[in-house]
Amino acid sequence: MKNLLTIKINEAKRSKRKLFCVFLTLGYPSIAATERLILSSEKAGVDIIELGFPFSDPLADGPTIQYSSEQALKKHVTIRDAFALVRRLRQKGVKIPILFFGYFNPVYSYGGEAFARDARSAGIDGLIIPDLPSEEESEFQRACRKQKLHRVQLVAPTTADKRAQMLVGKSQGFIYYVSLRGVTGARKALPSDLVPHLKKLKGMTKKPVLVGFGVSTPEQAVEISRISDGVIVGSAVIEHLKRGIPVAERFIEQMSRAIHSV
Repeated sequence: MKNLLTIKINEAKRSKRKLFCVFLTLGYPSIAATERLILSSEKAGVDIIELGFPFSDPLADGPTIQYSSEQALKKHVTIRDAFALVRRLRQKGVKIPILFFGYFNPVYSYGGEAFARDARSAGIDGLIIPDLPSEEESEFQRACRKQKLHRVQLVAPTTADKRAQMLVGKSQGFIYYVSLRGVTGARKALPSDLVPHLKKLKGMTKKPVLVGFGVSTPEQAVEISRISDGVIVGSAVIEHLKRGIPVAERFIEQMSRAIHSV
């Protein structure tokens, strides 16, 4: 099975196209809604889906994504639901790369090797696990490598240079640059130190660097796209989704047009 994330990134490099990644919480407001939003996102030109698995203690998530997780958990959403959804989408011919964003505890409970195998078999292309313990790293990485399941690493403004270089070297597909200190959430203004941090990070690697955390308007997305390889939008999508699926779909279309105009 070809890794769709690799294909998408190679295409973007060749065409000098900026990448737009949308974060959705699995099961918010329902699994059917998540499925509809992935289908409409692909039609809107979104390049990557980050499918967030709801967790009761999400360390990196701000109030908006925490709220969506709480609502999804009330419906008893499981990892198997995530795999079943992605499998259905692949059977429908969906080609958009899908990354699984989740905390390690549910993955550990499932079993690392079984998780990597079943995720890849379902059609998931990569993983973002922000709290993977160092003692689990090598064994889990072996399981992911065996399945050709990419592991995307996060780098923050507070990450020391030596550790940033290590994470950049390990990251597969792209680098996820966390543009803000603290938790996720839409912000009115971008951080003043974003440009120097991005320049330093891009000097360490030829891999694409995508910026997430705090992007909330098409204007911000354009500004970030000019200095990076793409944008990840999550909390702002969820905020629009609170007002209904069509509202979120229109917002995703606006963001896609803005990012791909750069």
